[in-house]
Amino acid sequence: MSLKGKKILYLIGPGFEELEFYVPIMRLQEEFAEVVVAGEKAGKVYFGKHGNCLDGKADIGFDQVDTSQFDALIVPGGWAPDKIRRDEHVKRITREMYEQKKIVGMICHAGLVGISAGIVKGHDSTGSEGIKDDLINAGAKWRDEPAFRSGNLVWGRVVADIPDFCRELIKALKET
Repeated sequence: MSLKGKKILYLIGPGFEELEFYVPIMRLQEEFAEVVVAGEKAGKVYFGKHGNCLDGKADIGFDQVDTSQFDALIVPGGWAPDKIRRDEHVKRITREMYEQKKIVGMICHAGLVGISAGIVKGHDSTGSEGIKDDLINAGAKWRDEPAFRSGNLVWGRVVADIPDFCRELIKALKET
């Protein structure tokens, strides 16, 4: 069974982690999901954390997102989550997707977006060791595991865990 017919929203911002951005997108596309990338404004190009040639481009602006049109939200890590979590549209998007019981996938530092959107309290969580205290202080329970699902949240720890994150993500999307 594929993800044909599923429309996935993917967030991007300055300093995104390139592998956490592109690898899950490719996996989703491999399963025939449609992926739409949202950034500060449509057409804006973002440079990744490592500054290599894998830039990312926003298809639509955060302010253009109608969450009812999407089946899931994915947030890659890097430095971008700490920057985009300050945007009111990003918080709205994340909260709405969560409240609509849609899958919200977060890997590495992406949990910072979930914290600012107020959706992590009471959930098991993981991510970069650098945000462990932030997640705990926001009311989440920390688990040092590669990837797992807690309710409609799919968590991935770090770059090395991308294969586990992708498997959990695909499994969750096929179940919804």
